[in-house]
Amino acid sequence: MGFEITLRDRSTEIVVEADAFAHEKAMTTFYRTANARATIDCWATPMASIRTDEILMIRRREEAVPMQSLRSA
Repeated sequence: MGFEITLRDRSTEIVVEADAFAHEKAMTTFYRTANARATIDCWATPMASIRTDEILMIRRREEAVPMQSLRSA
């Protein structure tokens, strides 16, 4: 599982193995929760952070798509 993030400049980033995300002031942080609830708690591992004002769209991906496939599409 992971997330596909479309940024303001129309580029796309993929965060693999992330189960949940949370907006934290100026940043959006993606977490691996390792549980079926996808609840962010003290055991969640931060995977990546991106400035919230740069994000246009976030999509959940069940299967990680290679970055080259997205750019050539």
